[in-house]
Amino acid sequence: MISPNEYSERRQMLLNLMESPSVLLIHSGVEKVSSADENFPFEVNRNFYYLTGIDQSDSALLIVNSDGEMKEFLFISPFDERKEKWYGKRLKPEEASSISGISNIMTNSSLEAKLDMILREDSYGEIRRLYLDLDRELKIADETTTRDFKRNIETTYSDVVVNDAYGLVTTLRLRKSAREVAELREAIKTTRLGIYSFWAKMRPGMKEYEAADIFHHVINDNNGYQGTSFNTIMACGKNAAILHYPNPQGTLNDGELLLSDLGARCNYYCADITRTVPVNGKFTDFQKNVYEIVLGANKMVAMMAKPGVTIEELQRATVEYLASECLRYGYIEKKEDITKYYFHGVSHLIGLDTHDPYLNPLGRESKTIKLEPGMIISDEPGLYMADRGIGIRIEDDLLITKDGCEVLSKDIVKEVKDIEAILANR
Repeated sequence: MISPNEYSERRQMLLNLMESPSVLLIHSGVEKVSSADENFPFEVNRNFYYLTGIDQSDSALLIVNSDGEMKEFLFISPFDERKEKWYGKRLKPEEASSISGISNIMTNSSLEAKLDMILREDSYGEIRRLYLDLDRELKIADETTTRDFKRNIETTYSDVVVNDAYGLVTTLRLRKSAREVAELREAIKTTRLGIYSFWAKMRPGMKEYEAADIFHHVINDNNGYQGTSFNTIMACGKNAAILHYPNPQGTLNDGELLLSDLGARCNYYCADITRTVPVNGKFTDFQKNVYEIVLGANKMVAMMAKPGVTIEELQRATVEYLASECLRYGYIEKKEDITKYYFHGVSHLIGLDTHDPYLNPLGRESKTIKLEPGMIISDEPGLYMADRGIGIRIEDDLLITKDGCEVLSKDIVKEVKDIEAILANR
């Protein structure tokens, strides 16, 4: 678990990025309606969680930067006996303080008045700049997003400038602390256990969803029902040529390959692993050849990944490698044809989100920043030959170090001989 001292250090680093004087407000979010009177399971705003460690809805963090001096407040729901009977326990003030390291705990009903006092009464000096997390569709009430709230602030306080805090917080999230890396290691360890469990029971005739169910059951037993990093992809044969194959209802057929893209979570830190294996335990010559091309690209990316390199450069090298190898074996007629079989990026940032963001929700800028020690990225080349009935991807999670990278998922086998050896012992 992350300590309250680390959360306090993160908030201090954030304060140093804010203009002074200013105030920052970040919400945890609220439940979203799925249908009728049903809600989706609540997922906390990761930027709020990163700064507080608090995992509940209807909460907010307020930081005042008054000439470099920080005042911080955490707003949570008051005790409500009736609601707790229906929806379960909420954090008490002393519990929220113990987790976050924030001493000033207030009820969320007092947030509006507190913010008004700061912006209108100059109780902390003349503050005319407000930072909000303007991530897409971040709801703070049933019919209100933070972008709606921004418009309300600009109407109510004509002299207040509203800035987006999203880039500031995601900049801090780029470089992982030792404790964060430990959380990722634990998530990967659980993922490995789940992968080996469904490999042990995999057989021709099994449904894709049956393999996925085994994975889900094992990881939830191991991580206290923390769930998966994302919707598990379990795709056999030509289904594996669909990048985000959505409905694992196909059959595992003798002689085909099974691609599994999956990950367990540990305190919201996300593993993201892909392995591709033969259902019957033995690669055909063609499958092995294509697999070795992808594996070569996977190893090349791990060799290249180091401080100063960009994800964009890793992508260009991957395209060149896959194109050259496919051309050499006659799978394409010219290098430009590689886009038929490889059509996605080789890497993305990993952390509290599977695709950890940087600067904007689509993560565009993350492709061009230079890698630094502490960043964690994916390494996931692939070849998708629907016309030949196969899709192969091999994905590892890489921790950038001072002079290279560490393959955090190195204990999940990926060499042909090791995969076949494990499957032979089922």
